[in-house]
Amino acid sequence: MDSNDEKFLILEQYRIYSDAKEKFIDRQFTTNKFYLIINLVILITAYILATLTPQYQPVIVLCVIGIAITLMWWMNIDSYQMLIKVKYAKVLEYLETKLPEQPYHKEFVDYQQMKKTKGIIVFGDFQKILTLAIAGVYFVVCTYSITNMIRFSVM
Repeated sequence: MDSNDEKFLILEQYRIYSDAKEKFIDRQFTTNKFYLIINLVILITAYILATLTPQYQPVIVLCVIGIAITLMWWMNIDSYQMLIKVKYAKVLEYLETKLPEQPYHKEFVDYQQMKKTKGIIVFGDFQKILTLAIAGVYFVVCTYSITNMIRFSVM
């Protein structure tokens, strides 16, 4: 195999992995939408139950389910981030060493520099902050419901 054939194969592998990385990121966005919708449905259902019924047990159960789902969401975000960094970014960086230009590496270096100098919050961090905020809402509602249930059962 001559040098041009080898370069062509490396470029094709690079394109395939680059496309796979983009599809993987799209799948991550779809998964995040799924978790967000599930959490919104649970929160709305808990709110409706809290306003329609004097019982606190259904709200508590929904909050516990919601906390479990946000925990799974958090772990899912971590998994996607780890896979993107290891499986795709490392492979693409390796393939770029065999190419004349290294766009992903340059983008990563520029991104890291911008993150340090401007203190921006990246989307992955925002996702985790959102899961913590939703889990916090569940926790507050659950604690409030348990407190009221105990208080009213004592009277």
